[in-house]
Amino acid sequence: MAEVLRPADQRFVSRLTARYPRLHMPTFDERFSREPRGLYKCRDALVVAPISVREVSGIVALCNKERIPVIPFGGGTGLVGGQVAPDLERPLVLSLQCLRAVRSINAARDRMTVDAGLTLQEASIAAADAGRLFPLSIASKGSSQIGGIMATNAGGVHVVRYGNARDLCKGIEAVLPDGSVVSCLDELPKDNSGYDLRNLIIGSEGTLAIITAATLKLFRPPGESATALLALNGIEAAHGLLALFMDAFPDQVSAFELINRIGFEFLVETGLRQRLPFGNSSEWLVMVDIGALQKSDVEKHVIKVAEAAEDEALIVDGILAQSEGQREELWAMRELIPSAHIRIGAVASHDISLPAEAIVPFVNSAAQRIAAIGPFRVNCFGHFGDGNLHYNVFPPAGGESREFRHCRTPIVDAIHGLVRGYGGSIAAEHGCGRLKAAELQLHGNSARLAAMRAIKDAIDPHGIMNPGAVFPLA
Repeated sequence: MAEVLRPADQRFVSRLTARYPRLHMPTFDERFSREPRGLYKCRDALVVAPISVREVSGIVALCNKERIPVIPFGGGTGLVGGQVAPDLERPLVLSLQCLRAVRSINAARDRMTVDAGLTLQEASIAAADAGRLFPLSIASKGSSQIGGIMATNAGGVHVVRYGNARDLCKGIEAVLPDGSVVSCLDELPKDNSGYDLRNLIIGSEGTLAIITAATLKLFRPPGESATALLALNGIEAAHGLLALFMDAFPDQVSAFELINRIGFEFLVETGLRQRLPFGNSSEWLVMVDIGALQKSDVEKHVIKVAEAAEDEALIVDGILAQSEGQREELWAMRELIPSAHIRIGAVASHDISLPAEAIVPFVNSAAQRIAAIGPFRVNCFGHFGDGNLHYNVFPPAGGESREFRHCRTPIVDAIHGLVRGYGGSIAAEHGCGRLKAAELQLHGNSARLAAMRAIKDAIDPHGIMNPGAVFPLA
């Protein structure tokens, strides 16, 4: 369909501004022209930032009529190129930056409805001010927006307890390609009156609709919390340690993060931190976070679990945060790892998910395959509690990623081949975007892909919605 799309030329701009003379049109700059890793760059685009759902509806309807491609833009933090269209001639980039309202908070029902342009951090603060918790947490919380989070079904560090964005969204408002508005912001607990459009739009990466608002599920904040950083006696010990914590704290384990020592070494190497937590005591570590609704001496129970883990030779060392400041410091180290990655420059990055029983054999097999390709440094880390790993490959110390560009394809093929062999997914929490669109079509389930294509063609027959994302351009 891409061949019938037209650029947002001056004639189109004139029609658009005649209809919306006060339309906010931000300058097309680096923020809109590239994504964080620099893999995709757009040469030119018309950027618009509507101030109401009515404006979004009218703009999208006009684009549909004129066959202008629409690229939704939230916080610009996506890592698979979903927000940048390098192969389209002057698309329209629709920024949600002006839709930032907290529409309503109902603490009694644990619900909050917000505009799509509100940042995750702003949404979390609004929930906290109402005495509630919105638990989704990702490193880019200060920039990422609720609309983009829902469009990509973002995950983060608390999925093991609270689920992905999909599980935390109770309703969606979205503009379809023809300009019509789907509003199901306050869905009933029981409503079987048709297809679940909310879950269809969540995770569709802007290829079906523009999300303009969402109703979020809130929780009572923990009455008592504890955070521990534990040095494992080998990666194999992670399964046993997780089981100990799950048994001791049913429904209270908020996060169980696997960290490779090299991730902390990268923090020191790039100047983001001064020293390592445990020196060289272990290659693998786990960050575990516990949140109990009632005060129940959580820290004391965490120490007991850690002692049991040491007795079973699962851990060799540990740190328990003694204050909220120490807790924030531990989490800051975990959340700074992606920043260190950007400074060093990856040869290849992978966002994958695996069945629990496949994680250890995958890590061991992957290390052998990468070593056979070259002398790379690997930082494998992520959300062990839900099987989501970030497997990132870097040049050797002193090298630069551009020297190893020729190795990227064999690395990606090796890792994704292993993932498929173990029954995993090559797109865990970041989505497909443009980065994985071709590979998805090549290796995805044919029946599922055909159904997805049929849905896309039915809702967006002219193919204006984020062309090239999820489905590669023809």
